[in-house]
Amino acid sequence: MEVELKRLSRSNGEEEYRMVQEMEPGENGFVNGLYANDRSGFDAKIIKYVEMSDERNVPPHLVPQTTYWLYMDGLPVGYGKLRHCLNDNLRRHGGHIGYAIRPTCRGRGFGKILLGELLKEAFALEIREALLTCDETNAASRKIIESHNGVLAGIREGTCAYWVQTKA
Repeated sequence: MEVELKRLSRSNGEEEYRMVQEMEPGENGFVNGLYANDRSGFDAKIIKYVEMSDERNVPPHLVPQTTYWLYMDGLPVGYGKLRHCLNDNLRRHGGHIGYAIRPTCRGRGFGKILLGELLKEAFALEIREALLTCDETNAASRKIIESHNGVLAGIREGTCAYWVQTKA
């Protein structure tokens, strides 16, 4: 299987739109900020997300983040958000990395692959230890994080906080 991680760009198309629509707007603690009622709304959100990777475009209450698509054999199967730094809110919920796999592609190991690729990107940003959070009841996400040697730092208000070493 061919694995490809691509940065979100303004040229993303119909397949990516369909994948995002297949996901819930929010599920298991992941906010699907690209979910939109129509294609024009999706395109507008893509532009906003592309701009969010440049700290000059980020409002003071947010942090820069880069969004990536995961493709398996050319099909988009998931996406992840890599936050370049943390603020107080992200230390409590969200962390450095958030990711989701489209429902029809779950249970095939793509979440583990996506997190591994995002940890490499975090290393490239000189993040040596990434904070990941997930709902305490999200057994699949906990298993994925732990498969990358995530160390549980604690559970607060139903949210697990893990520290994971990044890698080149």
